[in-house]
Amino acid sequence: MNETCIFCRIARGEIPAERVLETDNVIAIRDVNPQAPVHVLVLPKTHVAGMLELPAEDVTWNRLIGTVQEVVRVEGLVNGFRVVVNQGSDGGQTVPHLHLHVLGGRTLQWPPG
Repeated sequence: MNETCIFCRIARGEIPAERVLETDNVIAIRDVNPQAPVHVLVLPKTHVAGMLELPAEDVTWNRLIGTVQEVVRVEGLVNGFRVVVNQGSDGGQTVPHLHLHVLGGRTLQWPPG
């Protein structure tokens, strides 16, 4: 884990966050600045800066998607949802720790931004 990364610190329990789900490898927390009625961040507990740093053969991606599926069930997003991954500064990534945004609870517009 990274000593200064905010998501690593949340994973270690140093910074409080509203946890929706947690496994040995992944946590899902409510976004502190929600962009939809449901806005949950799904992230690996191990520090990975972004998608490009995750080897294709790594099981982390499957764990993240499995957690997204469980978040969708827990949050009751039966009418649909959106999963967003921001990569790099031009992609809107503000925390350099891989995380998936699960957005739902209302009709989402396109294009997103």
